[in-house]
This record gives sequence, C-alpha cells and structure tokens, in this order.
Amino acid sequence: MGRGEYSALDLLQTRKKFRWKEKAWKRKKLHLKDKYDPLEGAPQGKGIVIEKKVLEQKQPHSGLIKCVKVQLIKNGKTVTAFAPRSGAINYIDEHDEVTIEGLGGSQRGQMGSIPGVRYKVSKVNGVDLQMLIAKRKEKPKR
Repeated sequence: MGRGEYSALDLLQTRKKFRWKEKAWKRKKLHLKDKYDPLEGAPQGKGIVIEKKVLEQKQPHSGLIKCVKVQLIKNGKTVTAFAPRSGAINYIDEHDEVTIEGLGGSQRGQMGSIPGVRYKVSKVNGVDLQMLIAKRKEKPKR
C-alpha cells in the first residue's frame, strides 16, 4: 500500500479490489436480488393459498409454527409464509387470496428459529389479518 505523493491511484485500486469481499455490495453488483427474489423487488405480493402446514422450530426452541404455502399470482412461484399471532391460521383457508410481505429478518433472510420462512401473511381476501384476529372485521366470502 502506497504512502507516497502519487499513491492515490494505488489506494483506489486496492479499495476497488477489496469491495468484492463485502457481501451486500457484491449482491448488489451481481443483481442477485433481481435473479432470485420471488417478489421481484416488490415490498408485497399477492398469492393463492395452496395448503396449510405446521413446521417445527429450530434447535434450542420447541414448538410448532403455523405456516401456509402460497403460489404467487405474478409469476407462479411458490413460497412459504408465516401466519403471525396465535389463532391467525384459523382465519386463513385454502384457495384464499393473501397478501404477503417480508418477515423482517436481518439481511433479507429468515427470522429467528423459523426454518426457511422469509415471508408473513398480512391480509386475507383484502382484509387485514390483525383486524380479523381482533374480531373488528369479518372475512368476505369468495
């Protein structure tokens, strides 16, 4: 690494080279989010519920996590989404139209002890899931 009067170019090139070691910068430059993101960069996505399923938590925790398998309308990809809060799974039926959004784990990944689940259900048939749980609104019949 240069320390002399004309070492600016050397410093720039070294910095450029080591940029590839930074995970976030590398993902951005190689457009990996565009390639592999099922929502294709959108904050939310609509889909149809294919099935309800129960997953076990990762190692230090024990318990069952209620999830739904959703097929996205925009591209037909299938993702698993988490039904937040207790009793939320009772308001979601097969063939319902749900809106999913990111779960909020660090660095675009899963959250906590939920294995491989990156999304959560926010609306069911256009009605907010939290309103259904609080019994403020009823789910419309399709």
